[in-house]
Amino acid sequence: MTMTETQAPRRETPRVPVWRRSTLLRHGCWAVLGLAGFWLVSIALDPFANLQLAQIAYMAIAVAGLTVLSGLSGQISLGHGAFVAVGAYTSALLLENAEWSLVPVLIVATAGTALVGALVGVAAARLRGLYLAGATLALAVGLPSLADYHGLRDVLGGANGLIVSPPVPPLSLGETFPLERWQAWICGICLVIVLFLLANLSRSRLGRDMRLVREDEDAAALSGVHVARTQILAFCVSAGCAGLAGGLFAIVNNLAAPGAFTLALSLSLLTAAVLGGLGSLAGAVYGAVIVTLLPNWSTDLAQQADLPRAVYANIPLVLYGLVLILVILAFPGGIQSGVRRIGRLLRRNRTN
Repeated sequence: MTMTETQAPRRETPRVPVWRRSTLLRHGCWAVLGLAGFWLVSIALDPFANLQLAQIAYMAIAVAGLTVLSGLSGQISLGHGAFVAVGAYTSALLLENAEWSLVPVLIVATAGTALVGALVGVAAARLRGLYLAGATLALAVGLPSLADYHGLRDVLGGANGLIVSPPVPPLSLGETFPLERWQAWICGICLVIVLFLLANLSRSRLGRDMRLVREDEDAAALSGVHVARTQILAFCVSAGCAGLAGGLFAIVNNLAAPGAFTLALSLSLLTAAVLGGLGSLAGAVYGAVIVTLLPNWSTDLAQQADLPRAVYANIPLVLYGLVLILVILAFPGGIQSGVRRIGRLLRRNRTN
C-alpha cells in the first residue's frame, strides 16, 4: 500500500461567503437592513410613536459613543450629558442665528463637541477610577449652567434656552407628510451611520488598541500602544457621538435649554449602556429603548392608578433600579450578552 493510500483524506474547509469575510461589507449589509427596518417601523407608527422613535434613535447614538468609551477603552464618564448640551446649543445657534442647513449643522455640532471631548480627554488621560468619574460628574453639573451665566445669557437664552425651528419635510414627500416621521427618519439615518462607523472602528487597529488599554495599560504601552493618545481619541469619538445626539435632540424637541441636560441625563446614558452591555453597539440600542420608554410607561400606569404626583414622579427612578438589578442578576454582561447566550443555546439544540 502506497503512502498516498494510507493518508487520511483531507478535510475541505467550508467556504465562507464574501460578505462574511469582509468586515466592511458585512457591516454595510447590516446597515442597509437597519435602514429598511427603521423605515418599515416608522411608516407603521402614529406621530407620537414616531416622536418616541426619534428620541430612541438620538439616545442610542449617545449611548453607543459612551459604550465605546467605557466598554472598549475602560474609561468611566458621568458627564456625557454635558457633551449632549454642547451639541444641542451648537445646533441651535447655527440653525437660528446663522441659518445653516441641517446637514452642515449636524457635522459642525459633531466635530465641535468632539474637539471639546478631546480637551476633556487630555485631562482624563491623567485620571483614573473615581477621580475620573468625579471630574466628569463636575462637568455634567457645571457646563449646562453656563447658559445662565451673566455674560452668556443673551447668547444662550439663559434658563429658558433657545427655541429651534423644526426641519420642514421636503415637498417631494407630500404636503401632508408628518413632521414627526421626518424627524424620526433624520435620527434613524444618523443612528445607522454612527453604528456603521463605530462597528468598523471597533474592528480597526484603534479599536484593538482601546481594548489593550482597557485590559492593562502597562502591557499596552510595552506593546507599542500610545496609551494617552488612545484614551484621548476614545473621549473624542464618544463626545462626537454625544454632540450629534445633542444636535438631533434640539431638532426633535425644538429646544436647547439647561434644564434638559441635568445630571439625570448623564446617569440615564450610563444606565442605558450598562443595561445593554458595555462594549456592545446592539446593547446601546436596547438600553436606549428602555430608558426612553420606561418613564412614559411608568407615568401612564401611575396616573391610571390615581397615585399622588409626589409618588408617581419618583416611580421611573424606582423602576430604573429594579430593571437594572434584574438585568445584572440575570445577565451580568447586559442584555446583549443574554441575547448571545440564548442564541448559542438555540444553535446547540438545533445541532443536537
